[in-house]
Amino acid sequence: MIWLIGNKGMLGNEVERLLKERGLTYCATDKEIDITDYKVLEKFGKDRKIKWLINCAGYTKVDKAEEEIDEAFRINKDGVRNIALFSSKKQIKLIHISTDYVFDGRQEGGTIAYSEDDKTNPINIYGKSKLAGEEEIKKILREYFILRTAWLYGLQGNNFIYAMLRLFKERDLVKVVKDQWGSPTYTADLAGAILKIIEDDSVSYGIYHFTNEGVANWYEFSLTIYDKAKKLGLIEGNKKVTIEPIKTEDYPTAAKRPRYSVLSKEKIKKELNIKIPYWRESLEKCLKRILDEGYRV
Repeated sequence: MIWLIGNKGMLGNEVERLLKERGLTYCATDKEIDITDYKVLEKFGKDRKIKWLINCAGYTKVDKAEEEIDEAFRINKDGVRNIALFSSKKQIKLIHISTDYVFDGRQEGGTIAYSEDDKTNPINIYGKSKLAGEEEIKKILREYFILRTAWLYGLQGNNFIYAMLRLFKERDLVKVVKDQWGSPTYTADLAGAILKIIEDDSVSYGIYHFTNEGVANWYEFSLTIYDKAKKLGLIEGNKKVTIEPIKTEDYPTAAKRPRYSVLSKEKIKKELNIKIPYWRESLEKCLKRILDEGYRV
């Protein structure tokens, strides 16, 4: 039995789709089970023979977190502590999702991918709250999987792809930041990695990094979305949009973003034998699904 927490979110939705496809026995919950209340968690899980717990729940509003500090920590730290305590009590294997935002993006030289052992130093509240959640897991459990990911997009929820497709419909000029670098990551690929850990019944516990292969800045990512969406007919044939590169300073946000938060995937490829597609290939797959499955942009 697998317990998926956060099944209505962007990643959780994709994980549940794969659980169904592969015929795995699972239960799934979202906000109806409050992870910040240990008694609620325990009541739901106590009579179920759960072997694996996948935590896709989290406070993810990066800019709002700068105001809603208590709420971010309540969910990303306290909620995660409860999940870890429950996993410990019931001897459940935990897979928890974390973020590249635990790093400050100032790697020496600016082009070195972060390894799992690199020093964390979050520069915004969201990153600090997610790191606090990681620390709770490490305090409570000896056996766990923490998967840090980045620049996540998929068919559900608000994400960069849908934001861009909407802007391409509404505007003739779109300005996108060119001096922040990372690896766009498709939820279906991350969901596949999560299920491989479970299907392999892995005991290679620890922190791992997972993003799609390759590196891009937001400007390059937006250009690629535009080109691929245009070819697929997701953008009207005669509609032309100019995409203009800008600096981070020209697009102020409440939360600071890491400038270079590329994550090294060497550990997950080597130790868990996980194959990772390049971001451009995965982007095309996602856009085709948006088209084929009739998602409204």
